[in-house]
Amino acid sequence: MLVAVSAAVTWALRALPFVVLAPMRHSAVIRYLSLHMPLGVMVMLALYTLRDVPEAAGRQQIWLLIAVLVTAGLQVWRRHALLSIFFGTGIYVALMSLW
Repeated sequence: MLVAVSAAVTWALRALPFVVLAPMRHSAVIRYLSLHMPLGVMVMLALYTLRDVPEAAGRQQIWLLIAVLVTAGLQVWRRHALLSIFFGTGIYVALMSLW
């Protein structure tokens, strides 16, 4: 009996978001959020990453700025988040390792 109740609760909790969001699929607000939310998330992640950069490491800040600019440029140009993050991280690691 307890297994059946647990299974029912688990199934209901997993199905609930789909049931609640089904009527909202044609909403203008949801359409707006689906277009603008990824950019907002990327900006918040970038700001969160940059807030703890040590002020004393001048060279590190230059490499970080270059990597951020490469990441932002790739994102604007190609609109592919994984590609932007991958190459921006690669540029930063390469710059930190080589200089």
